[in-house]
Amino acid sequence: MKYIINTNKTVEQASTDLEAAVANHSFGVLHIHDLKATMNKKGVPFEHECRVFEVCNPKKAFEVLSEDISMNMALPCRISVWEEDESTKIGMINPKPMLEMLSTSEKLSQVADEVQTTLTAIIDEAAV
Repeated sequence: MKYIINTNKTVEQASTDLEAAVANHSFGVLHIHDLKATMNKKGVPFEHECRVFEVCNPKKAFEVLSEDISMNMALPCRISVWEEDESTKIGMINPKPMLEMLSTSEKLSQVADEVQTTLTAIIDEAAV
């Protein structure tokens, strides 16, 4: 259900490269959540670098929402970059099994498969 790979890059470099890879695949970054900064600002001592990218391809989102508007709760897609055990990881929850748990629509499954393939390529590109 998860796709996670390790990279030799720092969280900062992996994040920069992830933004470029997202654009290379006709997706856009809607927002980046810096969990360490946010939690520390709220008085919670969180030491790990962790950035959560909200990414979207409007055409694919339109296909999903046209089939089932309630799927708005599963959008946008998220890709995370974080440090764990002195290494940097990039990962996501795979869209296809997630949407298949929420809907029996064959069309949604097909779109989710296409999105999953693209997001996997984005992560792989950012990691090298």
